[in-house]
Amino acid sequence: MAELITIDDPGDPRLDDFRDLSTADRRPDRPGGRGFVIAEGTVVVERLLKSRYPVRALLGVERRFRELAAELDGVDAPGYVTSAETMADVVGFHLNRGILAVADRPVPPPTVEDVIDGARVLAVLEGVGDHENLGSLFRNAAALGVDGVLLGAGCSDPLYRRSVRVSMGHVLRVPFATFGSWPADLELLRKRGFRIAALTPRVDSVSLRQLRDQTPEKVALMLGAEGPGLTDAAIAAADVAVRIPMPEGVDSLNVATAGAIAFYETRPPLS
Repeated sequence: MAELITIDDPGDPRLDDFRDLSTADRRPDRPGGRGFVIAEGTVVVERLLKSRYPVRALLGVERRFRELAAELDGVDAPGYVTSAETMADVVGFHLNRGILAVADRPVPPPTVEDVIDGARVLAVLEGVGDHENLGSLFRNAAALGVDGVLLGAGCSDPLYRRSVRVSMGHVLRVPFATFGSWPADLELLRKRGFRIAALTPRVDSVSLRQLRDQTPEKVALMLGAEGPGLTDAAIAAADVAVRIPMPEGVDSLNVATAGAIAFYETRPPLS
């Protein structure tokens, strides 16, 4: 089990990985900073412990460590036990969930080819810069059998703390990678047998159910930012433009909701 160490001093340097999480320019989970992955709460911490991300340390109140005792068995990382007040002084706000874990990112990160390999259904995102929308998309992808997520231009970092939290830790288990050239690299999917479907409310797009009825062996579902949607360049690079049929006067859905519908309609049967 992780070594449990009681700490009462919020200034203890051993807690530096958790410090100032509410200060934007010092956040340790920023890609340009120390690049840590931060999990909050017992459910998300448990998923982090089971993931490929190497855990550096945990910080929490005693009760949360007891709840995670079985999952912490064999974990080679220190667990710093403290009070809720000391924890709030360290992270910069009161944490209702009572426990945090910090991990390093995998080196090297997965490539687009890694995510494509063996996949049947992929989500491809463009311009999804809102961390909560991104986290929700990953949660829906995990729930509905999507094999991986590929990120195009303008997407935020899936490992930012808010995205990890909103996804309930599923960004840690759904494979993802970032395209190097957008949208030119969509050709990599086409070469591997994927039919690329761009979701858009355009009147000249076909119904999502038509895509389902054609049952492509492999499909990549492209979703754009909430509001503007996919760019013209992204839609032009797709094989087909599809829409979710809606009553007159309604022309859009929350991007995570639209993603959930598309994932459900195109996924292979789940046992």
